[in-house]
Amino acid sequence: MRKQEFTDDLRSRLSALPPAELEERLSFYEEIIDDRMEEGLSEEEAVAAIGSADEIAEQIIGDVPIKTIVKEKIKPKRRLKAWEIVLLVLGSPIWFSLLVIVPLSVAISLYAMLWSVIVALWAAFASVVGSAVGVCIGGAGLVAVRQTAAGLAMIGAGLVCAGLSVFLFFGCSAATKGSALLTKKSVLGVKKLFFRKETAR
Repeated sequence: MRKQEFTDDLRSRLSALPPAELEERLSFYEEIIDDRMEEGLSEEEAVAAIGSADEIAEQIIGDVPIKTIVKEKIKPKRRLKAWEIVLLVLGSPIWFSLLVIVPLSVAISLYAMLWSVIVALWAAFASVVGSAVGVCIGGAGLVAVRQTAAGLAMIGAGLVCAGLSVFLFFGCSAATKGSALLTKKSVLGVKKLFFRKETAR
């Protein structure tokens, strides 16, 4: 692939970006290609060395704040007429709630539900750890007052709780990482929706 084909492909994938930011990103990659060509690579080799336009576009989309994308998307392409502004203002209680409040409320409630499960898992982990410590201390106290059998049974139960807490820790840690990854992928997916709609035009 030649440099012009690469930049055209990247431009079409990133067309939802503000024009100034889009040009800045494109010129950055053009400079990288030019530098590689000065080092002795052919144009095709220089383009291949920086990666595919798809990978680069996904990385850029992930880095760009969603606020920037939405702001560019809702910016009017032409100057609105007076009657259009009046209709927008009068219809705002309906369209604003349907387009913004409802989806945002659903997204926030799903996000809160996901993380409340994670918090509950960590709370269960903390309670098992607390139980392990408390039962072991209680068992040691019973052994000290010569109730050896009951004390050893409690210490054994405490050690079982301590073993369970190790497994719970790894489970909670994996669930937290998975939720963070799911959140990141969801935000990236929402960003990509804006870019897909833009390139479909």
